[in-house]
Amino acid sequence: MIRVILASILLLAGMFCIAVSVLGLFRFNYVLNRMHAASIADTMGLLLCVLGLMLLALDFFHVLRLGLAVIFLWMASPVCSHIIAKTEILTNTKIDERIGRTYWNVFKLFKSCCWYF
Repeated sequence: MIRVILASILLLAGMFCIAVSVLGLFRFNYVLNRMHAASIADTMGLLLCVLGLMLLALDFFHVLRLGLAVIFLWMASPVCSHIIAKTEILTNTKIDERIGRTYWNVFKLFKSCCWYF
């Protein structure tokens, strides 16, 4: 009984995080702000929901599969977000108005941070 109550609390908290991030996706206008809102659902919401499902799982195999899914999503999400942010900064001509830097300074910032650039 305690396991079901704790799992319900975790699932509700995860759904709340996901609902807040969806609200942020609709509310924010700029791509980088929307990416930040979406990362809330990726990390916190996903973790809480999957922890709740892990508590409800009946055997170790299901818990292991859910854990591997979380690990995969936590590894893939930052890479995708980085590619989207890099594309936005390099292709947006008005980026200097958004973040208060010249385009060349942003270009140098990305060039110094990314070894494959």
